[in-house]
Amino acid sequence: MVTAAQYADFDATALADLVRRREVQPLELVDVAIESIEKLNPMLNAVVTPMYEEARAAAARELPPGSFAGVPFLLKDLLASYAGVRMTSGSAFLRDFVPGHDSALVTRYKKAGLIVVGKTNTPEFGIVPTTEPKLFGPTRNPWDTSRTTGGSSGGSAAAVAARIVPMAHANDGGGSIRIPASCCGLFGLKPTRARNSLAPEFGDMYSGLVAEHAVTRSVRDSAALLDATSGPEVGDPYFAPAPARPFIQEVGADPGLLRIAFGATAPSGAPVHEDCVAAVRDAAKLCSELGHRIEEASPDLDMEMIIGNFMTLWAAGCTWEIDGIARHTGRPVSEALFEPGTWTLYQMGAKVTASQYLQALEALQAMSRQVGRFFVDYDLWLTPTLGTPPPLLGHFDSTPDDPMRGMRRAAEFVPFTPIINATGQPAMSVPLNLNSEGLPVGTHFVGRFGDEATLFRLAAQLEEARPWKDRRPTVAV
Repeated sequence: MVTAAQYADFDATALADLVRRREVQPLELVDVAIESIEKLNPMLNAVVTPMYEEARAAAARELPPGSFAGVPFLLKDLLASYAGVRMTSGSAFLRDFVPGHDSALVTRYKKAGLIVVGKTNTPEFGIVPTTEPKLFGPTRNPWDTSRTTGGSSGGSAAAVAARIVPMAHANDGGGSIRIPASCCGLFGLKPTRARNSLAPEFGDMYSGLVAEHAVTRSVRDSAALLDATSGPEVGDPYFAPAPARPFIQEVGADPGLLRIAFGATAPSGAPVHEDCVAAVRDAAKLCSELGHRIEEASPDLDMEMIIGNFMTLWAAGCTWEIDGIARHTGRPVSEALFEPGTWTLYQMGAKVTASQYLQALEALQAMSRQVGRFFVDYDLWLTPTLGTPPPLLGHFDSTPDDPMRGMRRAAEFVPFTPIINATGQPAMSVPLNLNSEGLPVGTHFVGRFGDEATLFRLAAQLEEARPWKDRRPTVAV
């Protein structure tokens, strides 16, 4: 029997080991996870669709002999479809939508033995970097419930930080794994473009901006989960280069002497909070102490060009997504069904021509080659994850009179992460620091295309040098 306190101390790998050794039954773990949701969700609003009956039924059956057999898990309520369970994408437009099949990613989660106990809150269609949808209300940060969890995977991040589950599904189109990882003190890795398949619904999303993975408390959980889910499905239009060996074997492996460039200045010229600057300089110092070669350097980027073309893809993608849902469900598109910022972005996207879209993609691909050349001289690029520590809830609110207010503030908050969605490279937010207010401040490491291995090696080295596993937020199991 595992108590809630004991459960909260284990990562997913450790829980799976207990199940494997028959020291605990999967149903016991599921019941502890459900108890934790019931206790903490009124304070956090992280889980919006409980799946208790499905989870208990799964736990009672014989589970696949996967790497995480019997471990409770949460799905973000966006992209990953679970047959028979509603998937709202944080929007009233999809309030009652129930997919009839599992996505490829969910199929792989099940094959790994994970047991889904619920679905987590997300902003409408994952558009903004905070989790405050009108449909379900705000998710609150367990470190300070007046603060944002970040987004768009904020519900998952809040639940993992509060130790409701040891890890949870997340996805990332402009930083949506790394942003909430930074805000909630977690490890968040965005894999290389097409490392995880988006089948069967999509070949890619927004011309490859979107990546699927998770937020975790430990580095090893992230690596082992990526081993369980990565690789193409039949018919995928492209896929990431195959790793040399399983990612879990990189955890604890010697990273060697790495050449790490670092910069604390936002390429856009946006101000960067002193806590974020201090965190990245501290991370650089720690890496130097670990024997790596550190040099202050950053790619020379035209951020006005990048932001403008990124927004062309983002707006057109929003329109494509909503129109596609309307075609699939037969439900007409109406302004009343969407938040002001979403509706404005939808209208902007409707005006983007095919030529404009392809020109924007061409410009971002040229920038990607420029960034790729930077990695000829450096193994990693270190930056702050965010421009500020987690802001107060409401900071990104848009109104009918100023529907783009949230997007403008988002650009200031996330001056680093979207660049890497455009390049397709892997990147991670590492929870090395808390500021003077006790709020997490992540640091952002970017690797070469296809090279999650180096990120996992360094992350494990940092985790050993400065462990974060025993840090607990104010609201936690």
